[in-house]
Amino acid sequence: MIRAALVWLMLSAPLAAQVAEPDGFRMDHYRDPVPDTVTGGTTISPEGAYQLWQDGAAFIDVLPHAPKPANLPEGTIWRDKPRHSIPGALWLPNVGYGALAEVTADYFRRGLTNATDADPSRPVVFFCLNDCWMSWNAAKRAADWGYSAVYWFPEGTDGWTFMDYPTEQVRPMELQPSQ
Repeated sequence: MIRAALVWLMLSAPLAAQVAEPDGFRMDHYRDPVPDTVTGGTTISPEGAYQLWQDGAAFIDVLPHAPKPANLPEGTIWRDKPRHSIPGALWLPNVGYGALAEVTADYFRRGLTNATDADPSRPVVFFCLNDCWMSWNAAKRAADWGYSAVYWFPEGTDGWTFMDYPTEQVRPMELQPSQ
């Protein structure tokens, strides 16, 4: 009886749906299940990310960041939510959207150049949170721009902290106009 119930449960449970890579960039629903792969890059586990971190790869955190609203009433206290990330990571918020304004794309390019010391063959790891399309979009975009050692860490800081790896508080890279 128990065996029959187990077989029934196994057969009736929905299989985890495979998520296909879109043809272009993901444009909405950024916190949904992600694919297992990213064209032009290599998907890595927390252990793989840790090894690349120890080896000195560049790490780019793409978690979005809400700026302080310009129209807050006088006297309103604004506190940025702290971001705890992988030590040494460069935080480039908002570069993982499917469509980027030119100023954001320039910001992303400057950040990539800084993080990789202008070497498009230097290993670079993109991450956000678990099941976050922002990191997938950023990794795909970097590969499209000619970066050849692109790594995508889909579990992001959620997977990193689950493994009890170290974190540090980071601040976003300043947005400066192109010169």
